[in-house]
Amino acid sequence: MELKKIAVKIFSDPPDSVPLTYFIDVFHGWIQASDGVYHDVADYSHMQAGPGIVLVANNANVSIDETGHRRGLLFTQKSPLAGSNAQVVRSALRAALENCRKLENDPALKGALRFSGREIAVIVNDRLFATNTDDAFADLKPEIDSLGRDLFSGAPFTVERDRDARKRLNFAVKSAQTFGTADLIRNLEQSYGSST
Repeated sequence: MELKKIAVKIFSDPPDSVPLTYFIDVFHGWIQASDGVYHDVADYSHMQAGPGIVLVANNANVSIDETGHRRGLLFTQKSPLAGSNAQVVRSALRAALENCRKLENDPALKGALRFSGREIAVIVNDRLFATNTDDAFADLKPEIDSLGRDLFSGAPFTVERDRDARKRLNFAVKSAQTFGTADLIRNLEQSYGSST
């Protein structure tokens, strides 16, 4: 199985003290500063446990997603990425973490938002390419295991799947140890040479 499109969700640390609609202005600020990278903001804040606030770009969307009543930053890679499966997943995860760090440091949020370093979700964003089955999970799990070892710097972790057939193929990577966003980025950087 060769991955092309991937989504990564990094959950925020509760309680979620920032009102969802605040991210509309934050993302509009990103558009103004991006020199054409971002194009629009879609507001789904009226939907309970929905896609939240979405920042739209050609290659990827960044959103404050509240699916499953769990807030987090969802990075959705829309254009195919080149490289091995491990490189594709790591590239999407790195982009998601960089966006988390950008939000944590955004002056408009005044430090009120932090992301949990204990759990990430990796979603294969192509139902035709990868169905949510035991076989597909087993096929990609070695890459996710390798990612977890590097991301959590050797700390114990688990990889689980939501088996609901209506959902896309997914991997919940969880560690009992807490890591900050900067820690996770550093861990990925340090492991990059041995994983490419």
